[in-house]
This record gives sequence, C-alpha cells and structure tokens, in this order.
Amino acid sequence: MYNPVKLHYNHEVLKNTVKRAREKNILIPTFAQLKDPALVPEKITSALPKIGLWDIDSRNLFRISWKNDINTGLYGSVNYFEIPREITGIKARVIGLLGKYFPTGAHKVGAAFGCLAPRLITGEFDPTTQRAVWPSTGNYCRGGAFDCALLACTPVAILPEEMSKERFEWLREIGSEVIATPGSESNVKEIYDKCWEIRETDPNAVIFNQFDEFGNAIFHHEVTGSAMEELFNQIARPGQRLASYVSATGSAGTIAAGDYLRKVHPHIKVVATEALQCPTLYLNGFGAHRIEGIGDKHIPWVHNVRNTDCVAAIDDEDTMQVLRLFNEEAGHQVLRDKGISDEVIGKLPLMGISSICNMLAAVKAAKHYEMDENDVIFTVFTDSAEMYQSRLLELNEERGTFTRENALRVDEGSIVRQTRDNFRELGYWDRKALHNLKYFTWVEQQGKTVEELNTLWSPSFWDEIFSVVPEWDKAINEFNAMTGL
Repeated sequence: MYNPVKLHYNHEVLKNTVKRAREKNILIPTFAQLKDPALVPEKITSALPKIGLWDIDSRNLFRISWKNDINTGLYGSVNYFEIPREITGIKARVIGLLGKYFPTGAHKVGAAFGCLAPRLITGEFDPTTQRAVWPSTGNYCRGGAFDCALLACTPVAILPEEMSKERFEWLREIGSEVIATPGSESNVKEIYDKCWEIRETDPNAVIFNQFDEFGNAIFHHEVTGSAMEELFNQIARPGQRLASYVSATGSAGTIAAGDYLRKVHPHIKVVATEALQCPTLYLNGFGAHRIEGIGDKHIPWVHNVRNTDCVAAIDDEDTMQVLRLFNEEAGHQVLRDKGISDEVIGKLPLMGISSICNMLAAVKAAKHYEMDENDVIFTVFTDSAEMYQSRLLELNEERGTFTRENALRVDEGSIVRQTRDNFRELGYWDRKALHNLKYFTWVEQQGKTVEELNTLWSPSFWDEIFSVVPEWDKAINEFNAMTGL
C-alpha cells in the first residue's frame, strides 16, 4: 500500500547531518513539544527570553508553535483574535489563531518544518552538500528559508513574480536564492515546471513541495488542530459548540486541522475557501486573483477532500477593500463610531489578505447554516498586514486616499452584507469529483500513479498518515541523542 510517510534512512548522509547539527548546536523539536511547549527542555526555555522571535538561532525551532508569548519570550496560551460581532454582523463567534507570532511572522514556517524534519533526521536531505528548494506562493518558502538559515544550508525559494515585494526583500536578506516564476497567486503550474527543471539540471537539489508533502498536513493536524481544541475548551461558554472550521486551501496543509477537529467534534462543518476569481473547488474554474497565500487551479495532493463539507468563494475585491478598512485611519474611525474599542482596532492589522478571506468565508458559512450565538467558528489568521504594506500603497496610488465614505461602503457592503452566494455544499459525489481532479495535475503532469491516487480516497489512508507522529518523534529523539547535545 502507498505509504509516503514511512521513514527511509540513508546512514551515510545521516552522519553528515548529525555532524552539522552538533557543530551548529542544533536540537530538533518533537511535534509533541511544538504541540505542548511544557515538554521543551529547560536548556532551551532558559535561553529563549534573550533570543528575538525572528533571530537566526536554532533554538527558535522550538518557537514553531501557536503558544509563543511575545512579552516574556517564553510560552503562554494559544495566540488568537476573536472578531467582534459588531464587525462580522453575525451572531456566531469567529475566532482565528494568529500566525503573526511564529518566527517569520507566518504559520507556514510550521508546514516547512513538517516537510523538512523527516528528511533531516533520516539522512534523506544532506544540509552540508544539498540545496533545499521551496516551491511556494509566498509564506512557505519564507518558512523554508528560515529553517535552512538555522541549519546553515542553501535555500532556494520559488514564488510567482507578482507576489508582494516584502516577501522578495526578506528572502534576499536572509540569503536565499530567489526564483520568480511568471504570473500571480494562482500560477502554480509554472512553479511546478521550474521544479522539474531544477530536478533535471541539479542533482544536489531536494524539492520540498508543500502541495504533495504530507508533513505539511501532518503539522497542522497535530499542532494546529490540537491548539484549536485546547482553545475551544478554554473559551467556550456553556452550551456553545464548535460548529465550523474555515480554511483557505492554498497548499491544503492548514485545512488538515479539520481532520483532527472532526475526531473530537464529529458534527463540525469544514469549509474550504478560495478566490471567486479562481473558483477551482467551487466551479472547476480558473483565473488570476489577489488573495496572496492561496494558490489555485489545481487540487493539492495532500488535500483530503473527503473531509471537506463545503466551499466558499470570496471576491478578492472584498478582501482588498477590507484590508484598507482595517489599516487606514478613516476605516478605524468608522469602526470607532460603531462602538469598536481601540484595543480591537489595534489588533486588526494582525490579519493579512488571506486572513481576511478566511473571516469573510466564516461570515458566509454562518449565514448559510443560520448559526447563532451558540456556534463557534474557528479559522486561521495566517499572517499579518505587515506583509502587505506595499499593497496598501498601491491601492492608494490607484484609487486615491481611503475616505470615510469608502470605509462606510466597505464596512456595509463587504462585511455586513456579505451574502451566502458563491457557497457550495458538497455531497459524496461532489467530493469524489474534486478528488478525481487531482488526476490531471498529479498523474498526468507530476508523476503520481493511478493506484496512489485511488489510495488517497480511502479514510484508512488518512488515519495511517496522521498516526505517524509518535514514530517521527521517536526518530527525532534518536537523532538528537546522536548529536550528543
């Protein structure tokens, strides 16, 4: 049976990796430690307050967690932001986990770790001789470049040329080779084509493709899903239920938290989100869009579509206008007039473009299912507006200053009057149809087999995939023991 997460050891390469880890004083965290920082060794926690969250220090691997306390430098409860009902216009609670407080300022560093760690601890990747290639539509390659910087190996970031300039600037500053492929957010095939070119010309390059690496989904199943369960148990009021989990698909790693939540809240609605301008899941559609962080035009290999209940397609114009509402002074004043506190307004920039997309999809889901005050919707605010200041400048140059009239129109039209249109519930055969769409990308173009594709439809396959973490953690501990650290 197809088992892509079985560990395969190259003991000769492993000697090099252990030596590099010893030289660089690198301990690899277990998934259990990222899930529960109380398990992190004291030798690490005692040093963390002196280390900046973005510092190139290997101990920051232990900060690939939802529980970083930026005030103490240690750990606390799960970082989250609840959007007030005065903003969403719905009765249901909308709560997003905050990616801002990961190293690199985005949760994708966790997905990168999930893909890198299994190869590192088995000798399938040699940081002393090989380059790590990170195909991405934005934050994933930043996470991969950060992990590589900690290991003193060469990262290669591949991302579309039309992504925000902040991403390119940061990647070059950290020492990554940067390859800009044609197109925008939804031009994923061009990224895959570049990967094949690298495979054929550079034998020392290892491709860490988040779209088909199950370590991406495993990280979010294990770490993100459990963080949401823990947070719900902390903040839910009597009688409230975890009604829905909303996630933009992108590489389909983050949505795997829904597989975890389904096990503890069986009646949950898992909502996949994408851009209306590129409605691949919603309408088998295609096109370019501006919601950075969610690549489209195909179904990622690691997306368990059998666990997806519905699809919300969000107009990218709404996301860009809400970005302005949440980050321009005229928008802030309109929100103050509605009774929104300055404390909440100060947190709105914690949401980047795809985070806003997730929030709007949560509003659609609540309206579609007629959710009330007993319903809690979880989502992920993957990164912050810090990554998109150039987009705000571009919008001001294109459309002029954001005025009070603009803010009133956006608040009412893009959020409060967000409708339940472009929302699709998926039956069994709808999900099977989406699963079958994987054939055209992954079998015809990317070298997968029909047998492997058929295996992905089996629920037992995903149970096996997500049960691998104890084996991986055991191997991580064995690796750390070999370093003598």
